[in-house]
Amino acid sequence: MKMWIAFWNIILKDMRAYYLKPPNISWGIIFPLAWTGMFFIRSGGGFDGVLTLLPGLMAISILFGTTSMLAVTVTFEKKGRSFDRLLLAPIPLGILMLSKTSGAIVFGIANAFVPVAMAAFFFDLSSVAWLTAFPAVVLIAVSSTFLGLFIAVSVSEVFEAQTFSNFFRFPMIFLCGLFFPIERLPSVIKPLSYILPLTYGADILHGAFSQGHTMPFGLDFALLGASCVFLYLWSLKNIKRRWIL
Repeated sequence: MKMWIAFWNIILKDMRAYYLKPPNISWGIIFPLAWTGMFFIRSGGGFDGVLTLLPGLMAISILFGTTSMLAVTVTFEKKGRSFDRLLLAPIPLGILMLSKTSGAIVFGIANAFVPVAMAAFFFDLSSVAWLTAFPAVVLIAVSSTFLGLFIAVSVSEVFEAQTFSNFFRFPMIFLCGLFFPIERLPSVIKPLSYILPLTYGADILHGAFSQGHTMPFGLDFALLGASCVFLYLWSLKNIKRRWIL
């Protein structure tokens, strides 16, 4: 019981210290709104264009929101030695890191529905398979958060984490089928797309919004879930190797 009390206290502390700060809340709203407005204008406002663009907008809002927040919370606390005190607490490392990443997961899920809320004011989204889309959003948030954790563990400065994050994030915009079908990519680049977990999350969202998926949902969910487990275990291994003597 004490372990789970500590788990929730760490989440609440991070929410107060980082995620609920006005700059982060406004950034979490303005960034997805800016992307949404830009692509809606580009699409000419057509309903078909909305269903095609929304999955990519949701995924990119999650990706940037989660990785940016983890770069701040984990890297900043490690540099300030406050993370070292958490490592000394009588909490299993796995539970500790889940508590440190849960806030970013919630932040990413909330970011995903900013463009949805904006689109709902102008378009009918009743045809969307939300029972398929919502689990995909959760898994994308989890995988993106654990990617951010891996990045944060691999560097020592916040600016290094942000730079390293961009090394993954910007290529993923073009490689994961968010806005451009993977089939149109050069054959040499296509294998990279199928290594990235966001590819499978984007495929699920495209299918939920417009039946435009290219792989079975079961395979997408399985590979996306496996990537979450892999990134989390890899991050724990790096923490033990780099931070725990």
